[in-house]
Amino acid sequence: MAGALVLVATIHHVRAGWTGRVGNLQGRCDDIALQLDRRISELFSLQELGYILSGSLDLERIVEQVAAFAARFMQSDGAMVVLSEDGGGTLRVAAAVGSLEDRKDQSFGPNDDRESVVRTTIADGRIKLLQVDAGPATLLGGLVVPSAAIAPLRSHGDRIGALVVTGRQGGPFTTEDLWLLSTVATNASVVLANGRLFQMVQRSTEQWETAFNALAEGIAVLAPDGTIRRSNSSLARMAGALETDLVGCDLTGALFDESDTADAAIGAARAGERPAPLLIRNDTAHRTFRLTAAPLGDRGAVVALVEDVTEQRDMEAQLIQNEKMATIGQLVSGVAHELNNPLTSIAGLTELLLETTPLPDAPRDHLRVIHDQAERAGRIVRNLLTFARKGTPDKSLVDINDVVARTSLLIAYEMKLRGIELESRLSIEPLTVFGDRYELQQVLLNLVTNAVQAVSTLAEGQSRVIRIETLRAAEQVLLRVSDSGDGVPPDLVPYLFTPFFTTKAPGQGTGLGLSLSYGLVESHDGRLSYVPAAGGGAEFTITLPAVAADTEAAAPVRRVLVVDADPGMQRTVSA
Repeated sequence: MAGALVLVATIHHVRAGWTGRVGNLQGRCDDIALQLDRRISELFSLQELGYILSGSLDLERIVEQVAAFAARFMQSDGAMVVLSEDGGGTLRVAAAVGSLEDRKDQSFGPNDDRESVVRTTIADGRIKLLQVDAGPATLLGGLVVPSAAIAPLRSHGDRIGALVVTGRQGGPFTTEDLWLLSTVATNASVVLANGRLFQMVQRSTEQWETAFNALAEGIAVLAPDGTIRRSNSSLARMAGALETDLVGCDLTGALFDESDTADAAIGAARAGERPAPLLIRNDTAHRTFRLTAAPLGDRGAVVALVEDVTEQRDMEAQLIQNEKMATIGQLVSGVAHELNNPLTSIAGLTELLLETTPLPDAPRDHLRVIHDQAERAGRIVRNLLTFARKGTPDKSLVDINDVVARTSLLIAYEMKLRGIELESRLSIEPLTVFGDRYELQQVLLNLVTNAVQAVSTLAEGQSRVIRIETLRAAEQVLLRVSDSGDGVPPDLVPYLFTPFFTTKAPGQGTGLGLSLSYGLVESHDGRLSYVPAAGGGAEFTITLPAVAADTEAAAPVRRVLVVDADPGMQRTVSA
């Protein structure tokens, strides 16, 4: 009986031991299951962080997502991302949530928080832990918190900043919390470094794009087949198209009217050469371009620089013309007087012989030819003197409308005989300039005479019209003379104002009319220019400075011509 009791007691003891062990094992299993659930949750959370961070390269968006995720993941009261700027001297709170939200966008210099935990963490690259039992500590910029965990943000040795979480809700921060915070910070550091790099590239691209489009010169990157891969806004303006429309187009066809020289230059650049800049004329657009082409890389791409040099070429032509005028003026002023005296003697003595000496008809006719030719040569010399004169003409206030009216009366009869219609479109207001009335009238008469000769050669039935127009443009007075003739051939336009250049038949002109007019207009501080008329023909424009009608005229300048004694002149006067 006693043995049985002992056996039963032993069985109960063993059963109680096994029950305790099973209970302990069950508790441990529950703890392991909880830890496993937590690890799985952490892995899913880290995976979620990866998806979040890979969704954008915008730096501001990244830091906001990192701060929000860290606060939720670590179950903390607040979180913030601090970025290091200016080489680490300045710390900026780029994002903040929860209890730290009011710290967002604050910046701190090196003297503001030299001993703060955040700055120390960034400097040494180690995680810092502030617990409640250790006492309050200065986190950043005077901010004191009871507990916090700070992880440095670093990538490839670059000190990006720090990730801060404060006030863990489930109790103090554990070693596992620090491990998780370090993992989050590591992943965030890589994405933040990429975001910074992307931001730098984007800023550089924007600066390059701005400079690319700010250039007045047109720039195009050409594919190996000569089509445009990329162009700036200046090139688009030159071509009269949108930048997007130019992509895929042939540069030569879009800008140069299928110029063989442009194709040759681009082909040379494609072959690796650096051809000299070329001047190319677009007759359709009436523009002149300078093309510079250079190889871009080693795969046949070419970069082309296009400059619109139309105004520059016009200015150069104007300077050359002015230089010609100065040279001719110096030449004329040196020989005109020497020619004038013998011509006067010839004309005077022949006239004397014709009046006083009875001669047969043949010698008399010969003398008359000599006299007429001497007078003609004298007129040429006088025109040259007027053209080369450097003095200031007798000037007063002149109404251009009145000059047109008086000149029209002089030529009205001749135009009527030739069947030419004169259209006058005069300004309704007086157009007053300061100048010599007779010189301005001479210029207008020269232009109208040229127009008369131009329309007189038209075939029967064609419209023969000459238009004279006056108008005011800002502070300028414009006088235009246009005709319905055939106009001036483009290859002759550069020579229009050159002395002795004429397209008229021998005996019909000396080639001094336009050059003389050019000099007279310039002596009035004006400009004489030519363009093809809109409906065909020629159009000359006189541009003069306008003055108010009530401006007081300057006193006229009087001139006295003194001629040295010349034997021929003395004999003529004596005779």
